[in-house]
Amino acid sequence: MQFLAALRRDNRQLLVKLAVIVALMFGFGYALVPLYKAICEALGINVLSLSERQTILADKGVANGNGQIDYSRSITVEFDTNARGPWDFKPAVRHMTVHPGELSQVMYEFRNKQDRTMAAQAIPSYAPMQASAHFNKLECFCFNEYTLAPGESKQWPVVFVIDPKLPKDVKTITLSYTFFEVAGKGGFKVGQAPQKAGAL
Repeated sequence: MQFLAALRRDNRQLLVKLAVIVALMFGFGYALVPLYKAICEALGINVLSLSERQTILADKGVANGNGQIDYSRSITVEFDTNARGPWDFKPAVRHMTVHPGELSQVMYEFRNKQDRTMAAQAIPSYAPMQASAHFNKLECFCFNEYTLAPGESKQWPVVFVIDPKLPKDVKTITLSYTFFEVAGKGGFKVGQAPQKAGAL
């Protein structure tokens, strides 16, 4: 009898421990969603749907949300590209002047100069760093993998809005992309459209 009582007690303790572990795992999984979105937002990764992005822009008073454009300010946006390999990667223009809250677009061209198919992707960065929180990309090719045939060229748009809450002392923002080959990965099919909304 004593053995059975000890066994039941051990089973109850094990059950409580397992229940606590399950609850912690559920809580951790639940917390990952906002945490993931916060990290991606900070890094400028496209994770939100178009409707979610428009809602956020509307809350910020940005164009394409409620149409508020700050015509009293002009921001120079410079476009920089770095290619880690034997291919061409460049923007259609090197810079443009925009107003905070104004919807803008720039095209980027990538050409595979090799005699083999390749998979590649781009990662963005910003200067100054504080501009990244105010540079809202509605459409971007960044962080997607693309497969291009030998000699193939593709063009992709970056559609963006600069938040009017950008600090007044920031007059120039540099958006820089580094495009590099992804070894051993298939990437996106040629001709597949870039990811929408939610590009930060």
